[in-house]
Amino acid sequence: MFRYDPQGSGPQYLENLATGYWFSEVLFAAIELDIFSLLEPNGKTLAEAADRLGSDTKALERYLHALCSLGLLDRYENTYFNTRISSDYLVKGKEYYQGDSILWRKYLTAYWQDLRKCIETGGKIDFSGNDQSDSEDLKSRIGKYITAMDNVARVKVKEITPMFKGLFVSGHILDIGAGSGAISAGFLKEFPDMKATLVDIPQVLSYTRELVTIRGFNENISYCATNILEEWPFKKGQHDLVILSNIVHAYSENEITHILKSAAECLMPGGFLLVHDFFLEHFSERAALFDINMLINTYNGKVFAGKWIIQQLREYGLYAANIIPLKTDTAVIIGSGSKDSLEGLSLDKKAALLREIKDLGFKEACSISMKSIHVPDWTPVKCRFGCSSFGKLSCPPNTPSPEETRNVLKNYSLALLLEGEPPTNTFQRLVLEAEKQAFKTGFYKAFAYWAGPCTLCDVCSTHGQCRRPKDSRPSMEGAGIDVFATVKGAGIALRTLDSKNDFCRYFALLLLE
Repeated sequence: MFRYDPQGSGPQYLENLATGYWFSEVLFAAIELDIFSLLEPNGKTLAEAADRLGSDTKALERYLHALCSLGLLDRYENTYFNTRISSDYLVKGKEYYQGDSILWRKYLTAYWQDLRKCIETGGKIDFSGNDQSDSEDLKSRIGKYITAMDNVARVKVKEITPMFKGLFVSGHILDIGAGSGAISAGFLKEFPDMKATLVDIPQVLSYTRELVTIRGFNENISYCATNILEEWPFKKGQHDLVILSNIVHAYSENEITHILKSAAECLMPGGFLLVHDFFLEHFSERAALFDINMLINTYNGKVFAGKWIIQQLREYGLYAANIIPLKTDTAVIIGSGSKDSLEGLSLDKKAALLREIKDLGFKEACSISMKSIHVPDWTPVKCRFGCSSFGKLSCPPNTPSPEETRNVLKNYSLALLLEGEPPTNTFQRLVLEAEKQAFKTGFYKAFAYWAGPCTLCDVCSTHGQCRRPKDSRPSMEGAGIDVFATVKGAGIALRTLDSKNDFCRYFALLLLE
């Protein structure tokens, strides 16, 4: 739903947005009916499922067909089975069950109906239940929220802990806004000799204790009820790891600066500050929508740019790694008072580079298979007889032939496809900067093919000698690469333009070893 072709998308994209709730309502109903637990592990026939659910058979058949169309169920003859994603995440009792998190999203739908009023008034308008902190309704809401967030955190921490591989033998964790304690529990599972202090408000910590007890980490964990917007009751410089997981988005700039400063002060020399959250630069569509969720449901919460968080950490004396994207909609930023400590992290260089390159100003940056780079023999003919730039220093016949390009590609195992837009000069300079960033990251063979004839100079040299050979690069098409076939092979929609006024998209290829 988030991906669309700006050249060719029409009313259907708008229709998909307008009916997005159809998808979620189908999923909500499946969780409430507990269909996936019913079908695990060997499936059920339509008649069996209808009997167990007490449902109308014909209506259920249509509904199960919808779940099949969404990839949540499979059907063989007259028997319905869970697909892998449903079996892994939607069956009650399984380790990474996500049903509570999904139903919490259903709970939020009523508040989203107030979006227009929130825009008019500048923020949250429904304050029901906030005046009695010990009310049974509030306790129930907190319990559901903590359980929902626990579903999510247990999945996220699996991606986070490997970054710290080999860095902890023992030490102390300070988990601010710990919620269910799932993030700390994930670290304690990987580093069993560590200790953790879980910090949250009293109403939350009662649920935290229950979940931690179930997981058997009580001996390694202590609890501290405190207001993190006030002075923190912890000694400075005593903690190996301070965790701020999904806390930043709940507060305003002024509040967050206090929290970040306090967290930095708690770190021992060489310790790590882990900020896990939504950031505007990562999965930008989801981040933008989550920011609206904060507008609707919090007093002053918002989604921040990762660059702003990094700048704050640097002001408090920490070195900070760039945003490290997770495979989901969140990312992490890791800070430390020691540059050497940061260099000891086990990070995916390619993932970090993709994030840095996209931050340069590209609309998209994605890795592609070398096999998807299509280099036919017809492209020089197209340049020679179809382009007014033929013969320029950065164009055929002064660029690598298709055969030469195919030989060059044999020396690489990884490539990034970069998408941008006019003006050409700006795009080409961004491509050069991306190549430079790749080299600095450690990809010493990095080489880029950009889009279009070189425009770095206002007027191209007429003396047969390029003025800027260090910076000039061949275009993808000029080096024999079929841009349309390569881009489409990467799963990106692309078409020829009907007129010069149509939206134009540029693509570049960055080769990495």
